[in-house]
Parts: sequence; structure tokens; C-alpha cells
Amino acid sequence: MKSITVFCGSSFGSDTVFEEQATLLGQTLAKQNIQLVYGGSNTGLMKAVADGALNAGGKVTGVLPHFLQSKEIAHKNLTELILVETMHQRKTKMNELCDGVIVLPGGYGTLEEFFEMITWAQLGLHKKPIGILNIDGFYDDLIKLVQTMVDKGFLKQINRDMLLMSDNIDELLEKMRNYQAPTVGKWISKEEV
Repeated sequence: MKSITVFCGSSFGSDTVFEEQATLLGQTLAKQNIQLVYGGSNTGLMKAVADGALNAGGKVTGVLPHFLQSKEIAHKNLTELILVETMHQRKTKMNELCDGVIVLPGGYGTLEEFFEMITWAQLGLHKKPIGILNIDGFYDDLIKLVQTMVDKGFLKQINRDMLLMSDNIDELLEKMRNYQAPTVGKWISKEEV
């Protein structure tokens, strides 16, 4: 993996462990020569992961919609900042630029980005590994919900298994390196999206 997109909150959350782990993830990516792609903001966990990578000598590309440039405050020290028009263009560009995705704690926006990426994988639009860094059990209830989707017949186990999880950065990256996408029929083509 040469580049990883990280989706995470524009807030720091209520516990310092979230910021600490976001910073450590950025540092780890830089030390492993993996470029960070993220939302381009200078706030919250987004700032922490970017600063962690930059301070460790890593390359960081931010992707930010014009309308959020003032609200989220664009990070000034990035290797590259790409400005786009819409949130959908943001996700599309971030997907184009990466070899895998890691999800950190966040709110509605983070969940929306995560679910779109995992849905694209389920549909066969990409075969990239998608991992959740489950800091301090943040995503425990979501993981239970995903299992309920399987148990109640709304999600196949093979698609549930596409979701990689760990509370340890190195373990998660190892799972992502070893990931093999399921052979799924493409229900739709990229051109039909």
C-alpha cells in the first residue's frame, strides 16, 4: 500500500486517547512510507492525523470542498491540497488517490464516508481493504449492528468479512496488507454510478 485514505472526525472527541491514536496513525503511516490522504482540515482528529504524518516526514494530501474551506479551515502545511466542488467529488477523489481506507472515530460525516466506501467494495467497484481503528471500543456497537445485519439476513457473511477491525494500528495495517477482496459479481459498473 502506497497511500491510505483516513476518514475521521473534525472534532477531537471527549477523551485524549482519540487524538493520541490519530497522531500515532499519522506517524506510523509516514514511517512506513505510506502517503496519507484525508479531508484537508486543520481541526480535530483530521488535524491530528495530518500533523502526525507531517511531523514524521510523511506526505499528506488533503481533499476539501470549496464550501468547507472556511468552515473546517484548510490545513496550510500539506504536501498537496485538492479543492473540489461537492462532498461526493471529495469521496471520489479520496478513493482514486488511495490503496486502502482507515476509519477513525467521528460523527455522521465519518460514518457516511465509511459506509459509502464499504458499499462500493460490496458492489465490486473497488477491491481495497477498509479498516476500522476501533479506538477505546468506539465502534463496538456499530460492529454489533453489522453482525445483526448478517444474523437477520440483510448482509452476507462474506461482505461482513470485508470489514477489517483492530484497536492496534500495526495489526490493522497488517490485516489490510493481507486482504483479499471477495470475488463478487459486479452488479453495476463504474460507468453506471
